[in-house]
Amino acid sequence: MAEAPAPQGGSSLLFLTDEQLRKGIEAMFFAYRGFTADPDRILEGREMGRAHHRAIHFIHRSPGTTVSNLMALLGVTKQSLNRVLRALIAAGLVEARVGRRDRRERHLYLTREGAALERELSDAQRERMRAAYRTAGPVAVAGFRQVLEAMMDEESRRQYEALAGRGGQ
Repeated sequence: MAEAPAPQGGSSLLFLTDEQLRKGIEAMFFAYRGFTADPDRILEGREMGRAHHRAIHFIHRSPGTTVSNLMALLGVTKQSLNRVLRALIAAGLVEARVGRRDRRERHLYLTREGAALERELSDAQRERMRAAYRTAGPVAVAGFRQVLEAMMDEESRRQYEALAGRGGQ
């Protein structure tokens, strides 16, 4: 009797065991540690951390973004973001400009030094991603992106797609 072909798409993945899922969760933890290791080392010398990195990244991706928009994008409180922004502004990495239409708004831009730091941080991560993508191959890369996108909640996916529409793909 001939064996039935394996199900196409993701239907065979519906039967992952708890152990397989645990391995995936652990792989995410260790991959994230590797992904953030280089930027962590770079920022350590500036007495900054991942929150600063995330702010720099998204200010770079959306020059002129407002504090409110950045707060929503990062999913942090105003108090937490203000602490990070004060440090970035004091270090000369970010500039806050008063809004033209609404003077209560503050629009955020990277300074020349901030843009150089962003390049250094993202270059390190791009190299790690490039090496991993080359090792895994194009099919795995497409599958990896699908998994990441499937893990996003609706609001996160909306924010991601808005950024991707600005050349982030």
